[in-house]
Amino acid sequence: MTQELRILTPQGMLGYGVPAEHFWRGIESGVDAMIVDSGSTDPGPYLLGLGKTIVTREAYARDVSLMLEAAWKHKIPLIISSAGGAGTDAQVDFMIDLIRELSAANGYRFKLAAIYSSVDRATIHARLREGRITECGPSGTLAPSAIDDAVEIVAQIGAEPFAKVLTERPDVDIIVSGRSYDPAPHAALCMTRGFEPGVYWHMGKIVECGAACAEPKGRVIKATIRKDSFDLEPMNPAERCTPLSVAAHTLYEKGRPDILPGPGGALHLANAKYEALDSRRTRVSGGVFVPTNKYSVKLEGASIVGYRTIFIGGLRDPVLIGQLDAFLANVRKRAEGIFPQLVSGEASMMFHVYGRDAVMGEMEPLRHVVPHEVGLMGEVTAPTQDLANDICNSTRIAVLHSAYPGQMATAGNFAIPLNPPETPTGPVCKFSVYHLMEVDSPTDMFPVRYMEI
Repeated sequence: MTQELRILTPQGMLGYGVPAEHFWRGIESGVDAMIVDSGSTDPGPYLLGLGKTIVTREAYARDVSLMLEAAWKHKIPLIISSAGGAGTDAQVDFMIDLIRELSAANGYRFKLAAIYSSVDRATIHARLREGRITECGPSGTLAPSAIDDAVEIVAQIGAEPFAKVLTERPDVDIIVSGRSYDPAPHAALCMTRGFEPGVYWHMGKIVECGAACAEPKGRVIKATIRKDSFDLEPMNPAERCTPLSVAAHTLYEKGRPDILPGPGGALHLANAKYEALDSRRTRVSGGVFVPTNKYSVKLEGASIVGYRTIFIGGLRDPVLIGQLDAFLANVRKRAEGIFPQLVSGEASMMFHVYGRDAVMGEMEPLRHVVPHEVGLMGEVTAPTQDLANDICNSTRIAVLHSAYPGQMATAGNFAIPLNPPETPTGPVCKFSVYHLMEVDSPTDMFPVRYMEI
């Protein structure tokens, strides 16, 4: 049992920028490990479907360079989870190549472990036939065709694969993983040191976002974990972790305030306590982790469903804005008369009215308020880019020139800021697989590769 463990999280998302002054302040204060998350489904499925990274290689290099220097000079282990954003095998290898390049340039030598998370489709089909796959949120029943259509499918790594590496190879300097449950690497390190699960899962839930729990919101944070509590301190002297700011961030990305489900169990927070140690540090305790009988991992798979083209412009005519729903309905009806793909569902059209109800749509309580101007974005998705361009072009022209009751001019009611006025945005992805799959072992699905850099 370790009496105290100190973890530095340099940023809530690798590549978003690590302030060097605050980072080194944390390193020099004394820490046992650096852990940083690199992935999210927040940007949507395109990272997975198109193999894109969440930031550029240059942005990763800026952040990783600092951490490699600290790992080499101070012998502090580094864990990077959900490499590249989606955590595919290719993105894990991309991150390893970057580390290899930076290490070669600076004369560093590291022992590195890679944990992969891409899932074999045959395994998913077998689990589906066995009735061991369920929906996650509103994802519905998983169809076999969705498994086959997905460009890539990954499973979220829990704490156990990280803990296995840390136990089997305690001399490893760096771990780079595929798609991971965000708090998993923080929890794993504590798991190997004998801390209480309720303490380390709660800690991981908060600090995987960096110092987002601070006032004002920050980046670099240090967590000090003990048997029955953990302390949080932002590394920017201008920031502070208060009981209110830390408790508030505990509610972030949660379906309900008192229970946070994850691989292998759920964190119960009804009795959590937040106590100020001083003006900048808060101590947290009281979380309880309740294991589940069956261990499940979340599957994430993305498929390409078509190609998108958009147009954008502004409307300022109060006569038109006051009847915009009817006007856009007529534009849609006209387009459906020209393009049967819109009627059959092969293609789709959406309008986003910014300044009125673009965010909440029909749920907007202030839809009756007529603003003095609105921004209108038209979005067309079709099986091919050419068809999306064609439909979008025709629709944009209809918005520009269609008549409406009370119109004071025959044109000029739609201001278009861009030229060309239509913008093809390329393939459109969706999460075709977003489900929970029971597994026999928390570690068997996630192969590990060891190497020297």
